[in-house]
Amino acid sequence: MSTKPRAYGEHATDTSAKTKRNTIISTLKAGAVVGIVDSPEAVRKALRMAVGAVDLLEWRADCLGGAIPHAKVPWIVTARHPSEGGKNAMSAAARRDILSKLLPQASIVDIEVRSLASLHPVVRQANESRMPVLASFHDFKKTPSLARLREVIRQAQDQGADAVKIATHTAVPSDVARLLDLFSSTSLPLAVMGMGPLGMSSRVLLGNCGSALNYGWLHAPNVPGQWAARELGKILRQCSGQDLH
Repeated sequence: MSTKPRAYGEHATDTSAKTKRNTIISTLKAGAVVGIVDSPEAVRKALRMAVGAVDLLEWRADCLGGAIPHAKVPWIVTARHPSEGGKNAMSAAARRDILSKLLPQASIVDIEVRSLASLHPVVRQANESRMPVLASFHDFKKTPSLARLREVIRQAQDQGADAVKIATHTAVPSDVARLLDLFSSTSLPLAVMGMGPLGMSSRVLLGNCGSALNYGWLHAPNVPGQWAARELGKILRQCSGQDLH
């Protein structure tokens, strides 16, 4: 049976390769924590962290470039689009080139839903190496309607994503409720989190209700409403009963 990666926009007829890629994400324990590495200080802290403090590390190539150090846990690599929090206004070509270079050092690649088409060579490269593609969507001003968020997930799946990350501004309880509703909308693994006034509380709730990846800072917050990664890991374990004695 062929496992040839599908062309952009083509629906898969063979799911064996996709299932193998999804295994990396689906086997993560509930409430897995990702430490964001976006500065030299964060790099130093990441390399000093004890085993078990976080489950993965995210390398922000738009902040740090393309030289990933060896770490004790797997790397997610991303180079953010300028409209979704990216630094240094990297062009699509520059982001494509640096992600392609970093893939051999990573376990997951994160590409925004808006960039899946322009960075499709990276998606194809990841597919060929059986690496999961995490498609991300950020809205720093609001939480869009449930219909819009479901459309984002559908677009990501149609363009080859193995999992979807959604981060939105959460100001009122109904914003968090919409994010919770997403878990009943798809079979794809989801990483879902809030930013803003209800960001911290939403991340604990969503992390215990199905969010596959839960992000925290190592040196300083990227956006309002983030936890320190180490503290987020502790509280998620406490909420799930893992730290009870």
